[in-house]
Amino acid sequence: MKASLSRRFVSDFLFFSLLFAVCGGVFLAAAQSIYKTAEDTAANAADVRPVIVIDAGHGGEDGGASGEDGTREKDLNLTVAKGVAQILTAAGYDVRLTRTDDRLLYDLYGDLTDYTGHKKTYDLKNRLRFANEAEAALLVSIHMNKFSEAQYSGLQVYYSDSGKAAAELVQTYAKRYLQPLNDRETKRAGSAIYLLSRAEMPAIMIECGFLSNPEELSALTSPDYQKKLALTIAAAIAESVTAISP
Repeated sequence: MKASLSRRFVSDFLFFSLLFAVCGGVFLAAAQSIYKTAEDTAANAADVRPVIVIDAGHGGEDGGASGEDGTREKDLNLTVAKGVAQILTAAGYDVRLTRTDDRLLYDLYGDLTDYTGHKKTYDLKNRLRFANEAEAALLVSIHMNKFSEAQYSGLQVYYSDSGKAAAELVQTYAKRYLQPLNDRETKRAGSAIYLLSRAEMPAIMIECGFLSNPEELSALTSPDYQKKLALTIAAAIAESVTAISP
């Protein structure tokens, strides 16, 4: 078992070496954090790996927020979610995506024959049901922000009652590796945030940036920045899951 794990981590390191070249040396520490926590988890838990559910918000007919250039939140959410999942999966984590394509999840379980007037409700219920049935150790929902005034920017994390520690790690990593001037603080979710207020497991919602801010919109649509964002989030998730796992 130990030898098998060692071979996997050596192989995965080649993947991250390529990622370092794309993202730049400043992210070396973030990636090393993923490997340290992944290796600790594997060594301590053998074949039992905590499940991480990554939720790309919106989808299908629900585009979410949009930028002045027509960029749709649902598309960015999916791109970032897939990037985070790819990194964590390569590091040995058990990662599940609520969606892998452009759709809502209201009919995921076939509860109704006609979802007219119920699509949004069942979409949210099914995202949460997906995480519950996966027995997720952590639920991470990826979103983008928007405001009426263009000057606001910066990643910000909301959390469920048991998700504060994970949220603070993501916020800290964002400031350390991605946005040095980001002084936003994490926020406890109110009842208006369905997933977080009803989650049975630690859960966070990451608002990755403001589509209403031209400079941040430009960054969020850049493949290079998307890779850096995904790596930063993945590093924080790796550390937080190791901390909350038995």
